[in-house]
Amino acid sequence: MRLVLATSNKGKVKEIKALCKDYEVIPYSELIEEFEIIEDGDTFKENALIKARAVFKALNTDDVIVLADDSGISVEVVGGRPGIFSARHAGSDASDKDNLYKLIEDIKATGHENSPAFYTAAIAIVTKKSEFTVHGWMYGTALSKAVGDGGFGYDPMFIPLGYKNTLGELDDDIKRKLSHRAKALKLARIILASL
Repeated sequence: MRLVLATSNKGKVKEIKALCKDYEVIPYSELIEEFEIIEDGDTFKENALIKARAVFKALNTDDVIVLADDSGISVEVVGGRPGIFSARHAGSDASDKDNLYKLIEDIKATGHENSPAFYTAAIAIVTKKSEFTVHGWMYGTALSKAVGDGGFGYDPMFIPLGYKNTLGELDDDIKRKLSHRAKALKLARIILASL
């Protein structure tokens, strides 16, 4: 089955491909030119649906399943931010590193060295006849420093519950088991199998 991803984020594409090996997974940018999608929803779920619907419409074919992910980190000591703004925490053109170091500075500014935090992943699946959404979460601690250079996004500052190392240090196999996206994709695969 061909799954078109409503993302061109290389980290997300790699992770989703690894978790959906029994599908042909293609970022939409390999089929059509990339275009800007305005994510103006108030929740991860709304933004995932906005992306999936936009790509489904742009592909202009009924014979496709589009999967979109909207995800981010919420940190307690900074009021739950960046949340749905995780990808643009340091500004609209910010890199992963810019966002990471902005959040580290935000935590430091509160006088804390770390904080309870969690990742959320919402996955939307859009087909000609139906729309579905599922969620996954990963809980742990956000640090006011970056440790490790593995993963992407906020991985070097996040220690999952029950572990001593950041996602930036942990092995990919361990991360795949713990990941908020992996948990959401596990549910998404149940839906995909029924389509």
